Amino acid sequence: MKKILMVLTSHSGMENTDGKTGVWLGEFTDPYYEFIDAGYQVTLVSPKGGRPPVDPVSELTENITGSNRRYQDDEAAKTAFSQTHLLNQVKSEDFDAVFYPGGHGPIWDLAQDNNSGILILDFLDAGKPVAAVCHGPAALISADRQRPGFLKGKIISAFSNTEETLVGRSGNVPYLLQTKLEELGAEVKTALVPFLSHVEKDGLLITGQNPLSAGPAAKALIDLLEGS
Repeated sequence: MKKILMVLTSHSGMENTDGKTGVWLGEFTDPYYEFIDAGYQVTLVSPKGGRPPVDPVSELTENITGSNRRYQDDEAAKTAFSQTHLLNQVKSEDFDAVFYPGGHGPIWDLAQDNNSGILILDFLDAGKPVAAVCHGPAALISADRQRPGFLKGKIISAFSNTEETLVGRSGNVPYLLQTKLEELGAEVKTALVPFLSHVEKDGLLITGQNPLSAGPAAKALIDLLEGS
């Protein structure tokens, strides 16, 4: 049985607002059930352990996905989510791949987390895939800090500057993720129309642009693991 590690944010605060962020629920549940339905074992971790914060906007009716509804009736999944392990206590050799869901939280904590950056490099160095979606690719910033130049020339996708502006949060974040990744040398590719699904694959690195890309990014990871 293949084992997937999912790394979730522990950060909930936004800047210049009382609004909260955290994990975008569908970006966890969509990939989670892709992996479960493929017969994989999934382990959840976060920098602080325990239950990660959930972006309240992702729980609004208009953002609810089928996997969200499935999750609400899945006691095992809810228990796993409420009891995430500590990120600094896992090792890449125990898993076949790692997946980073988004929500705005990662641009604060996972972008700075040395353990996460080292973990990403360990997976890739061992020939194991790394996937991230929406703001999850912010975790690649920490990997680049551990290994300067890591992102140079990488083709990736991530939540775009245009999307950040359209959701009205560009003034509540410390930096625009697309801009930051491009400053580090990555080539960020996005859908022609904001909020449409878009996934990029560059070797062992799989990245998705936005919430709608979470399931497709997980499927791309499964295809890579299955050699299809």
